[in-house]
Amino acid sequence: MQPSTTTSHDFQVQGMTCGHCERAVTQAVQGVDPAANVRIDRASGNVHVEHSSAAREALAAAIAEEGYSVAP
Repeated sequence: MQPSTTTSHDFQVQGMTCGHCERAVTQAVQGVDPAANVRIDRASGNVHVEHSSAAREALAAAIAEEGYSVAP
């Protein structure tokens, strides 16, 4: 059995103002990788994602599709 490889990415996300926003971003990321672990610091706009299977671009696109600005 191979050990799972976990990758992490940090995104700067603008426009998150409430708990609903955090849930929307979390659900968007988990729509790409259901096993992803998402930690959000709304005050700084930082979204930290630990995942095993998704490309950074796919995660950023999913967040953007929810209506949030994702800095490169």
